[in-house]
Amino acid sequence: MDPVAYRPVDVERRWDLSYLGTYSADRQPVLERLLIEPARRAPELRFVVAGPQYPADIAWPANVERLEHVPPADHPAFYGASRYTLNVTRADMVRAGFSPSVRLFEAAACGTPVISDIWDGISTVLLPGAEIVLAEDAETVLAVLRDTSSEGRDSMARAARSRILSQHTAGHRAAELVEHLQAARMRRAFVPFSRKPELQRELP
Repeated sequence: MDPVAYRPVDVERRWDLSYLGTYSADRQPVLERLLIEPARRAPELRFVVAGPQYPADIAWPANVERLEHVPPADHPAFYGASRYTLNVTRADMVRAGFSPSVRLFEAAACGTPVISDIWDGISTVLLPGAEIVLAEDAETVLAVLRDTSSEGRDSMARAARSRILSQHTAGHRAAELVEHLQAARMRRAFVPFSRKPELQRELP
């Protein structure tokens, strides 16, 4: 993520849990389990789902606000208006492992603590329990949202933002790519290149 574009902003808190993402059939069961079901059980809490292409027949609870589109420039304010935001990973990315969504990095950089589904490799991005909440069911989500103390939430938000800024910016990824390419070039330089004698005569 771009640390200039994604940073905390001072906005009014509107939602207890938010989700930002285009509708996807393979993500919808997880969204149902980790946001819609908690909303049904906790009418006193406020939720929002932002993104296009959601089918008209989804039965949204009354306390789930729907936003059809949030422009990228407004993402920091969207996250800032959320006590927590939800990360839901595509099924093929879960199967592959080590495939975080860009939304996870953006939200953490904006100082909003993240509740996420669970997949191999997530602990290499953010530390569970200290920098991110991992949830498998509605009960876990509700336990987090019903904790009204801000100390733990704020501490997690600070820790996650610090981790993102120190390890997961676009600049870090570019530097890692350069390192990998240079290492591959060095390995290639020291690997003997053999050709058949007839090819060696034909090729320069």
